[in-house]
Amino acid sequence: MGQFCPGVRPRCRLDIRLVTETFPPDINGVATTLGCLVAGLRERGHRVVVTCPKAAVARDLGDGEEVPGVALPFYREVRLGLPRRRAFLADWREDPPDVVHIATEGPLGASALAAARALDLPVTTSLHTNFHAYARDYRLGWLASPVMRYLRRFHNRSANTFIPTATQAAELGAQGFERLMVLGRGVDTDLFNPERRDASLRAVWCADDATPVLLHVGRLAAEKNLALLADSWSRARAIDPQTRLVVVGDGPERTRLERQLPGAVFAGALRGEALARHYASADAFLFPSLTETFGIVMLEAMASGLDCLGFDYAAGRQLIDPGVNGLLAPFADTAGFLDRVPDLLAPESRRRRVRAAETGRAHSWAAIVDAFEQNLADVAGTSTIDAAARERLT
Repeated sequence: MGQFCPGVRPRCRLDIRLVTETFPPDINGVATTLGCLVAGLRERGHRVVVTCPKAAVARDLGDGEEVPGVALPFYREVRLGLPRRRAFLADWREDPPDVVHIATEGPLGASALAAARALDLPVTTSLHTNFHAYARDYRLGWLASPVMRYLRRFHNRSANTFIPTATQAAELGAQGFERLMVLGRGVDTDLFNPERRDASLRAVWCADDATPVLLHVGRLAAEKNLALLADSWSRARAIDPQTRLVVVGDGPERTRLERQLPGAVFAGALRGEALARHYASADAFLFPSLTETFGIVMLEAMASGLDCLGFDYAAGRQLIDPGVNGLLAPFADTAGFLDRVPDLLAPESRRRRVRAAETGRAHSWAAIVDAFEQNLADVAGTSTIDAAARERLT
């Protein structure tokens, strides 16, 4: 396991191939992270060629390429790219990149890994999603162990694997994952900040300045522990019946959740300034998920000046000092989470909101991109993985 800091920027222009199943304008944490990393690398003068599956909304990939993909039958919003090992081999023989970065582990990513290794190209990977945990939420728990074995073999065949927190590095390292590199997450504070607060939007929610507004942002899917979101709103309304709940996001659970939560505002999937206004116009953020590798929405909420309640892991553990700039419950302690909901409505919440915004301002994307850039340059500086590692990977 390793954690790196921004170093001296590479002087040479890197030619990078990025292979991913998701990319903006997709709305999820992985797409957000990759979009910021790619934009930062391109601003620094590097060439980044993106390959990803076709989506309903056309992407602006520059000299990148959208390839055929299929939607997951139980989650139509998620698409997997089809394998294209031969195409990668032909493309990369003709125009060899300095380094290949594979951000997702589906069929498209697996074929890219096979092609990069066949051509002896430097390759790195990222682990963004707890697929093994998701299996349990979709009643496929029997797949959790095989999925973990697949992920371990996939990532251990690369020069290194980027993960978002030191805690996750320790957990994955104990399960046999090698060469893990901690790469944090940043936030665009020009976009996400308390100045975006909008009284007219609160009026649409039937909320004046004195009305508490709770916000949730994320995919509305089984793995997000949404029953706790509903219970949290009930607990808040038992204290102040005027408390509003605003839900931003879409997904397979939306229809059921709308039936379960009459009176809540469902804004759908948002991005850009519209999303920023929704964050800043609320008062507190509820994040009941137990399956995040990080949870970038929590950082966006803090930067927007919200008092956040989540569990003690991932972004919550990394960002929140309990009682100072947010609130945490012990991991998976549902009762503990609900017990902290009243604190979101207490006067002390205003003080935590100010400190949360300060925390957000301290997490710029520039430092994250610097670290990513330096590591890719280090990997690209060697034509092969060292011999001992190569022997382990075969």
